[in-house]
Amino acid sequence: MLTPLHIIFYLFATVAVCSAVAVITVRNPVRSVLSLVVTFFAMAGIWMLLHAEFLSLILLLVYVGAVMTLFLFVVMMLSIDRESVRSGFVRYLPFGIIVVLIITGLTIAAVGPENFCLTQMPAPAPE
Repeated sequence: MLTPLHIIFYLFATVAVCSAVAVITVRNPVRSVLSLVVTFFAMAGIWMLLHAEFLSLILLLVYVGAVMTLFLFVVMMLSIDRESVRSGFVRYLPFGIIVVLIITGLTIAAVGPENFCLTQMPAPAPE
């Protein structure tokens, strides 16, 4: 049964995942930084749902307020030569795919619930 709290969580989680994917797929660096800001806002909303108000506000004040503003100004002031950045992409693509597959396999092997004894943990107490 979906409660309104579940719906809000799934909404924030969807926004966070979509904007995180946009951070690495968008070609414009300014839009990438703005997508990261949206990701931070969605994560702050999830932390509010978890009753971690201090962490949520620190995320908004410190990261969005200061660090992302700095990133945005640096990205806007840089003169990035796009052709030199793209020239080595095809050359290193096979190596990158191999590294991603190795890291993904290691992560799946390490994060399984049996490795952290999560299958034997008791259910959390109701609020």
